[in-house]
Amino acid sequence: MKTRLFLIVLIVMPWILTGQTGHVMQGVGSVNMSMGGAATGQPLDISGALQWNPASISAFDESTLKFDLGLFFSSPELSSSLPAGLLGPGAPAVRGVTKDDRGLSPLPALAYVWSKEGSKHAFGASAFGIAGFGVTFPQEPNHPLNANFNPTMNSNPINYPQAAMGFGRIESDYILLQVGFTWAYELSDKFSIGIQPTVDYATLEIQPNPLAVPSQTLGYPMSDKANAIGFGGQIGIFYDSGSGFSAGASYKTTQFFGDFDFENTYLDPGQTSAPNVSFNLDYPAIYSLGFGYSKGDIDLALDYRFIDYENTDGFESSGWQIAQSGPFQGFPTGAVNGFGWESISVVSAGLQYKGIDKVPLRVGYTYSSNPIKDELAFFNTPATAIIKNAFQFGLSYKATDNLSFDAVFHFGTSGGSTAGPLLSPVPAVDFNEDGFPDGPWDATTNPLGQIPGSEVSYDMTTSMIMAGFSYTFKKKVKS
Repeated sequence: MKTRLFLIVLIVMPWILTGQTGHVMQGVGSVNMSMGGAATGQPLDISGALQWNPASISAFDESTLKFDLGLFFSSPELSSSLPAGLLGPGAPAVRGVTKDDRGLSPLPALAYVWSKEGSKHAFGASAFGIAGFGVTFPQEPNHPLNANFNPTMNSNPINYPQAAMGFGRIESDYILLQVGFTWAYELSDKFSIGIQPTVDYATLEIQPNPLAVPSQTLGYPMSDKANAIGFGGQIGIFYDSGSGFSAGASYKTTQFFGDFDFENTYLDPGQTSAPNVSFNLDYPAIYSLGFGYSKGDIDLALDYRFIDYENTDGFESSGWQIAQSGPFQGFPTGAVNGFGWESISVVSAGLQYKGIDKVPLRVGYTYSSNPIKDELAFFNTPATAIIKNAFQFGLSYKATDNLSFDAVFHFGTSGGSTAGPLLSPVPAVDFNEDGFPDGPWDATTNPLGQIPGSEVSYDMTTSMIMAGFSYTFKKKVKS
C-alpha cells in the first residue's frame, strides 16, 4: 500500500501549481495547512513535522502513514497601460486587464514515520510538492495589428502580439517535488535533534522564453519544458517541556539544482529552431523558529520563517543581460537575468480546539512579505503568485483509534497589486551610424528601459479544498 501511494504521488506531482510565501508552499497536508503552516515547535501531524522540523518527529511514538490531496485554484489578473501618443501621434492612452484561464490543479502530499514507544530513534520519509508558480494569460485580441482595434476599449499592451511589441500569450509552469528521508534522535526526555537529506525534481516552462536573446524580426522564442535535479538537506532541534510548552528551530539548506536546458523555436513556421539557453534556478534556504503551547482542549502554534531569495541563484539577479562582445557590447541583449526577488519574512499561526468529541477544529493564518520590487514587476509577470494574507479553516474526524480523516479550506489574497513600469530592452543606440539614436531610451540614465507613463500590475486570490487521511499502525492488544 505504501509503495503504491508513493507511485501515485510521483505520477500526479508534475501538475502541481501553487504559490504562497513567494513560490514556497506555506504548508503541507490538510492539518498543517489548517494551522497556517505553523509546525516547527508544535508537531500536530507528521506532514508538518517532516516539512518544517525533522527533529519534531520524535514526538510520535507509533508508526503513521498520511496522505492528502487538494484541489487548488488561483485567479491572477494582469494589467498594463501605455500613455497617450506612444502608439503614434494623437493615439490615446490604452489600458487593459487579462484574466488567467488556468483551471484547477491537484496538490498531493505523502508522509510516513516509523517509530515506537520507548525508542530514542524515529525515522520518516516524505514526498511533497514544496514550491510552484504558473499562469496562463491569453493573447490580447484588441491590439494595434487588428483591423478592428479600438484603443478606447479594454486593451492590454503586455499581451499584444510580439509583432506589436507585446509578449502575446504568457504562460508559465514551475513545480518542485521534494523527497526527504528523516532521522530524529532524543538526546533526553526534553530535547531531540533531527536531520533530513533531500532529493528534488523540478520542471520549468516559460512562454515566450524571456531568458533567450530575442530576434530583431521574430521576437522571443518559444521553449520546451525543461527539468532539473537538486539536492540539499535540513537540520532541526526540538524541545518539549512536558508541561505544555514546546519550541523548535530548523534550517533548510539551499536546494542546489543543475541547469534547466531549454530548446527554443520561433513562432514563425519558417523558422524551426532558435539558440538554446540554460538557466539555473535553485530553491532558497529557509530558517524557521516555532513555538507551541497545549493545555486541555487547546493547541496553539506560532512560526517565524526567513526565506533567503536574495542569495539564491535565479532569484538574486535581475535586469537585462548585457552583451559582452560584438557591435552592441555593453548594451542590453533583451534576455532577462533573473527574477530579482528580495528575501522575505513569513509568520504562521494556528489554533486547534479539541472540545468536540472526535472532531478537532482548526483555524490558521499566514502573513508573507512581498519579494518583488516595484521596479522589477515587469520581469515577474510569469511568476505573479504572491500571497500576502492566507486564511484557513480545517477539521478532522477520528473514525477509530487508528484512522483519522482531515480536511481544510484555504483562501489567500495578494493584499493589493504589485505594480511597476513597463520596460523596453532596446536602448538608444545609433544602430545606423547616422548620428541619431534609434532606440526609445538612454542606457546610461535608464538602465532598465522604463517607459515613462506606463504601468504593469498584477494581483490575485487563491482558494483550495484539501482532504486526506492519517492511519496509525498500532499493535493489537491480546485479550
